[in-house]
Amino acid sequence: MATRADSIRTSNLRATAHDVAECFAEHGLMTYASAIAFRALVALVPLTLLGLALLGVFGLEDVWKDTIAPALKGHLTQPVFNGIDFTVTQIFTTDTWSLIALSTALVIWDMTWAVNVVTQALNRIHDVEERRSKLRRVGTAAGLGLAVVLCLIGALLIQSIAPSITDGSLDTLLSILRWPVAILFLWAAVALLFRYAPAERPEFRWASGGSLLVIGTWLVVSALFRAWATEVADYKSATGSLTVFLLLTAYVLVSSTIFLIGAQMDELARKKNRRS
Repeated sequence: MATRADSIRTSNLRATAHDVAECFAEHGLMTYASAIAFRALVALVPLTLLGLALLGVFGLEDVWKDTIAPALKGHLTQPVFNGIDFTVTQIFTTDTWSLIALSTALVIWDMTWAVNVVTQALNRIHDVEERRSKLRRVGTAAGLGLAVVLCLIGALLIQSIAPSITDGSLDTLLSILRWPVAILFLWAAVALLFRYAPAERPEFRWASGGSLLVIGTWLVVSALFRAWATEVADYKSATGSLTVFLLLTAYVLVSSTIFLIGAQMDELARKKNRRS
């Protein structure tokens, strides 16, 4: 039998969901989510190249050979896998510094545009006008874009490097600790955007609360996507390959939407706190 407290919590959740949906429609946030997802997809290619180049620089080619490549080989046709493996090997054996410089420039360029869209969306959420100069806006977007990229690379490197650093009990400990450290990097990226992207900086406690909601929900969505990509997807057929790209697009769009939902819930909580 449901208690009064359970009924109140359910009512509050429904009211919050209704308020978020209304704000999404009022501010046109799905349009912004689509734009953010597009820029993220564009940045994904140079970001992947940058990650592979960094593995080569740090002498971590075994991460590809022992972890990533075997996972891909079972899902791809042999010619496709051979082509990918050859490309990655070429990255490891050629001048990686030029690739790092080029891919870094492209990632920062794409992320600057993405952060610019994030800024516009957050300004709509907070109902503030953009009064910063164009130079300051571009500088802020570029700085935040670079910070987000560093956080993402840090999270990916922690996930990739930790299991191969040592053996035995310490290896088990590092394999466990890499998850909270990676989550901390992701939380920092989201919190920086929530705090410094909009024209008006929200109180930090609200920004951090929304970022935790974003990370928690995003981890669940990512786990579902990974389960589908590793256990269900068939990359050896034309239909399966096409479905992968469609699902990847949907995954990035859902991630962008989750980000804006967290920001909107922060703003609703902040307004509610001011009224009380």
